[in-house]
Amino acid sequence: MIDALLENNRQWAEALRRKTPTFFSKLAEKQTPGCLWIGCADSRVPASQVVGLQPGELFVHRNIANLVLHTDLNCLSVIEYAVDVLRVDDVIVCGHYGCGGVAAAMRGTHVGVTDNWLHHIREMAHAHRDDLSAIADEKMRLNHLCELNVHEQVRHVCQTTTVQQAWRRDQAVAVHGCIYNLEDGTLTCIRPGITSPEMLEQP
Repeated sequence: MIDALLENNRQWAEALRRKTPTFFSKLAEKQTPGCLWIGCADSRVPASQVVGLQPGELFVHRNIANLVLHTDLNCLSVIEYAVDVLRVDDVIVCGHYGCGGVAAAMRGTHVGVTDNWLHHIREMAHAHRDDLSAIADEKMRLNHLCELNVHEQVRHVCQTTTVQQAWRRDQAVAVHGCIYNLEDGTLTCIRPGITSPEMLEQP
């Protein structure tokens, strides 16, 4: 497998250099992404490819079920670097329908150490248990919980010290919530453009 990956890399790099000889030399000097993408680690949701961007154009953080937890220093550090150093204009939290992490939390499936990580989604599902139980179809119920999870993680991004301070100093940072459909490759924005604490409180 590793040999095939290295060969793929060689061909990819050569193709880019043929098309744009200075591509990598310029990219090595600095990165200027306009957006931070916080997404699921699922291999079927490759961030840059989904939105048609090249290396250097999207700053990416991924984890199981695209969670933004106030105890996760990894994620918080990425947000801080993206907002304070790279000065991104947009932060996108992107979930996807049929998410395995969300499904495990919803169904109570035990998946080892990841159970601790998914505890936050189980709590959210419990808080919305009436709405979820009203959805008879399990696939639709799971997809609704995937959407609820995006809304919740958008709220968490907006509540971080980094984003709150950016807004207080009038730095233009917009936080969006998107959902990706594995079945047709489309991306839908379900919570667009939060740019202030006041907007966060709007339904």
